[in-house]
Amino acid sequence: MIGYYNYTVILTYMGLISSVLGMFFAMGINGSIQPEYAIACLMISGLCDMFDGKIARTKKDRTESEKKFGIQIDSLCDAICFGVLPAVIGYSVGMHKWYDVPVLVIFPLCAVIRLAYFNVNEEERQKNTTDVRKVYEGLPVTSVALILPVVYAFHKEISPEWFPTVYGTTLLLIAVAFITPFRLQKPTMKTMLIFIVLGAFELAFMLYKSKMR
Repeated sequence: MIGYYNYTVILTYMGLISSVLGMFFAMGINGSIQPEYAIACLMISGLCDMFDGKIARTKKDRTESEKKFGIQIDSLCDAICFGVLPAVIGYSVGMHKWYDVPVLVIFPLCAVIRLAYFNVNEEERQKNTTDVRKVYEGLPVTSVALILPVVYAFHKEISPEWFPTVYGTTLLLIAVAFITPFRLQKPTMKTMLIFIVLGAFELAFMLYKSKMR
């Protein structure tokens, strides 16, 4: 079969599967639109992405082709998980106006541009060093897995007429941050664990509020 099949890509694929399920929930393929479950799937994809690189680096005998495949497959999955899924969720929460369309298009476009730029720089960087990347340029696309759940968790406190605008504005600001050339320190393991705890609280709070409807 075409491709590389080993344990280093399992989490990446699990994140992709979660995001596709999230799109199903957002589109109401099961009979009703459930954006809260789509947001939960987005968070699961973010959790998978948080550790897939660390797991991949445990395999010391990876060939150069396997390393390059890992970079490419990670970014391709990220484009779907953190570029397309948030836009689909945006449509499901009410971004139906004509002026919402540019935002829903610009967001995944900026995510793809940032991912492609990262791939080019990462490939060049790995030619010169084997050190783990310590600094990001621009906002990482995976950050939406923490930002958007916070926004959605308070959707009941915002009127239904205004929430699509709030969500859309958030998408637009994030899209700009994707392609803005600022440097951001890569989080340490301790920081990542804090993110996980915060994400768990976000998820629990969001699901609790959804049951209070």
